[in-house]
Amino acid sequence: MADHGGSVWLGPLRQPMRKLMVFSTVMTAILVIGLMIANLFFGAGIDLKQFLSPSESAVISLTMIAGAIALLTASIYLSDSRGMIEPEPAGFFDIVSLVCSRLAMLATAIIVLVMFYEVVARYIFIRPTLWANELSLWIAGFVFLLAGLYAMQQRSHIRIYVVYDLFPRWLQKLSDILTVVLVWAFSFVLIWGGYNESRDKLLRWETFGTAWDPPIPATIKPAILFIVLLVAIQALSNLIADWNKLPEHHSPIDEIDQREIEIIRKSIED
Repeated sequence: MADHGGSVWLGPLRQPMRKLMVFSTVMTAILVIGLMIANLFFGAGIDLKQFLSPSESAVISLTMIAGAIALLTASIYLSDSRGMIEPEPAGFFDIVSLVCSRLAMLATAIIVLVMFYEVVARYIFIRPTLWANELSLWIAGFVFLLAGLYAMQQRSHIRIYVVYDLFPRWLQKLSDILTVVLVWAFSFVLIWGGYNESRDKLLRWETFGTAWDPPIPATIKPAILFIVLLVAIQALSNLIADWNKLPEHHSPIDEIDQREIEIIRKSIED
């Protein structure tokens, strides 16, 4: 893997994916900037309400397609690099969770851009939007869900080691199995109880009931069930990947990231 520019899993596909990411991102930026200029300076009347029905405009459809490709390729490309505090992917499902985590990261940046556009449009051009706040809430919903999946993959969810570290390894493994069984039981009950409502909201394309009226209920509710299922699969992946690990002992010192401290020290010195 190291022969391909530090690739984690893409290998020889890393550079083609990068080129596709750059091309689709540039195309999306050109289209979005063009739509913004047409709307702010030429009164084109194009707003995000039209993006809810992209088939009515070829330009909007093209922008949506280019944006989707840009997000997907960027998420895949960025997942091929490992952060300083990220462990090496070991489970069979880790790559899927890493791609989703990069998508959540990009979505957070999009929220910032949306709010920046709203501030500029409202206070400079005196043309506030009806959609910025709701779009931010919509995207943030997916960010929170995907962040939960990433936390499971990174083993950064809440775990209490005070008792766990006292167990012999066989009892630790039994505890891990019980944890995964409980996660799967919770996921099954949640999906079983929420499936009909999620299906109905999706099929009738239930909207938010506001001026912009985005389909937040129709998308968030099914996403909750789907991502909870992904979290359950990731929990099983963690169990399999960690099965043969040596016993670990934890202390508050383990929470200190020496590399981060060194970066902070250097930034202060500079």
